[in-house]
Amino acid sequence: MPVRLLTHPDCIGHDTGPGHPESPARLQAVWQALDHPDFAALHRHEAPRATEAQLRLAHSAAYVERLLAMRPAAPALQRLDADTLVSAGSIEAALRAAGAACAAVDAVMQGECEAAFAAVRPPGHHAEADQAMGFCLFSSAAIAALHARDRWGLQRIAIADFDVHHGNGTQAILQDDAGMFFASSHQSPCYPGTGAASEHGVANNVVNLPLAPGSGSQAFRRGWRDIVLPALEAFSPELLIVSAGFDAHRADPLAQLMLEVDDFRWITQELMAVADRRCGGRVVSLLEGGYDLDALAASSAAHVRALMRR
Repeated sequence: MPVRLLTHPDCIGHDTGPGHPESPARLQAVWQALDHPDFAALHRHEAPRATEAQLRLAHSAAYVERLLAMRPAAPALQRLDADTLVSAGSIEAALRAAGAACAAVDAVMQGECEAAFAAVRPPGHHAEADQAMGFCLFSSAAIAALHARDRWGLQRIAIADFDVHHGNGTQAILQDDAGMFFASSHQSPCYPGTGAASEHGVANNVVNLPLAPGSGSQAFRRGWRDIVLPALEAFSPELLIVSAGFDAHRADPLAQLMLEVDDFRWITQELMAVADRRCGGRVVSLLEGGYDLDALAASSAAHVRALMRR
């Protein structure tokens, strides 16, 4: 079965201003990495825009209306918090990012591909139901999960997040829903300060793996192997969504975990093995963080090679 790549040039139009780590160069680095002949077999598709109805699956109607109205005239930037800005092209980029997530779900559920990777920006896992934060506008992973239920009737959907920062928005939106499972490995202490191991959700459907600054491959792999993957397997999802952040790489400037490129290959293969056993191999992966361009390019390439079973 093929692997689908969803992306869109509009995602470059999200201008975060000079020196901001979540820059258009991130996505350009991923595109360049995936232009290698190794990825010739990818099925490449343009990401559609998310509909307002899809956005409202995870966000309040008032928040959606407020954000969609934020279209400052270039070159002005509108600041939503200390880290999150909106430019003239930001909302279009965010619509494509959330739309890619929903289209990826549709593609795997229709049997058009086994797995899909959405190479999009801005990221989404910090956005809460009525609040943008941490570079994120719409909570793409949560939207995708709720779309999978709304469109396809799935009752058990899992999200696995290996970004270096805790996916607080995804957890906050889904933790009280027993049909949703959320697992996250992340540095602690670190932004946004959430994600304690004691947080379990409404039905033990939340598993957090906090890792101390300086933790490397051994602690990361042991935690996933001994704690997270068994819980994911026991949940037995019908679909697996991955929040694929690559900022746990040792070269990343925003945190202090010490992962290597091969760790991202390993975790992808482990997640795919669970998906093979539990949900027919159906995996939807969404790009989250990663702020060293070389590390991001190499790590995302390793991730997609693993999705392609190479």
